Amino acid sequence: MKRLSAAVVIAALTLTAAGTANAEHRTDTRALQRHADALLVQGAPGVLVEVDTPRGDVRVRSGYGDVDRRTPVPWQAKFRIGSYTKTFVAATVLQLVGEGRLSLEDTVEEWLPGVVTGNGNDGSKITVRNLLQHTGGLHNYVGKMPELFLEREFPNVRYRTYQPEQLVALAMREKPDFAPNEGWRYSNTGYTLAGMIIERVTGDTWQHEVRTRIVQPLGLRDTTLPGTSPFLPRPHATAYERFPEKGLEADPNDPRYGRALDVTQYNPSWGGAAGDMISTTEDGNKFLKALFGGKVLRPAQLAEMTKTVRAPDLDGGWPGAEYGLGIMFIPSSCGGYWSHGGDIPGFRTRNGVTPDGKRSVMVSINTDSMVPEPGAPKPVREVTADLVEHALCGVK
Repeated sequence: MKRLSAAVVIAALTLTAAGTANAEHRTDTRALQRHADALLVQGAPGVLVEVDTPRGDVRVRSGYGDVDRRTPVPWQAKFRIGSYTKTFVAATVLQLVGEGRLSLEDTVEEWLPGVVTGNGNDGSKITVRNLLQHTGGLHNYVGKMPELFLEREFPNVRYRTYQPEQLVALAMREKPDFAPNEGWRYSNTGYTLAGMIIERVTGDTWQHEVRTRIVQPLGLRDTTLPGTSPFLPRPHATAYERFPEKGLEADPNDPRYGRALDVTQYNPSWGGAAGDMISTTEDGNKFLKALFGGKVLRPAQLAEMTKTVRAPDLDGGWPGAEYGLGIMFIPSSCGGYWSHGGDIPGFRTRNGVTPDGKRSVMVSINTDSMVPEPGAPKPVREVTADLVEHALCGVK
């Protein structure tokens, strides 16, 4: 993959709104375009942004969806949303709580006896709430899967199917990171277990429950749950991955990273209920606005979702971030917003929604291994933070 510079940017934008767009909208769109363009020097092959506002939708794109062909990211591109899946899964669990079919204070052992045990892991001390809030102390199984992040190993496992029980078993090989409720650390293991609990409660897969409870009722026509399918529905950008090792063609500017490889197709089952969904910027915004507009959860369950704890591990990207149940609160110049991004090989997803659910933004980048161009300014927080804050607060 050739590296991009401002001189080779494809930049395009559209504005759709009810009635005639006013001057403020046009200014906001130009500023949003500048923020999207700025991500190219930070290592984004292509960028797609959609802001949903009471006055209409604003969309911009920059860079390339296919670098070799020099074509832009399709406006309706479908992409893997990675850990944004967790918000859908948490909402599904909370719907079941609202129906009285389980409690946030139920333990893992009650629903999955004998699954969380060994090396100091004790499912009788970890609650459903802990799973959804990353406060259970369970080791993140992804750290036990180096084959996913090594260029020489990835081709051998890209089509492999992983069962959730296998993933949890990997985590059980390690001692807990901390005792339940004694810390905060992001762990995909908790959401894999949450997916297993959904299946135990309902008798159906977590994918079926998310699809029938959220995706279909909200009309998210371009949101899919692929399970073990390696294919990405069209239209889509090419998904690029630069593995953090010396690859077959090391980048002379950063020899830790190899060439950018096409990873559009792979079996995402290792992500499971922690990250195995595909969506679009339009559908992603629709879900966020519906969630905070009160169309997904009853008030009592939305209140539980938004009870937060400090998440100091996130401070490097989002200073002052707090984490609820499958959603995080990020302080901003206009008071703060709710968000849950996702990183998965080939895609980085970022988003945000105002607390009243009236304004939201989705950002898709077709790599999660961004390597800045030489001389690029070093971000002081997450690379998309300025773009998201502009979209939600109007900050230039």
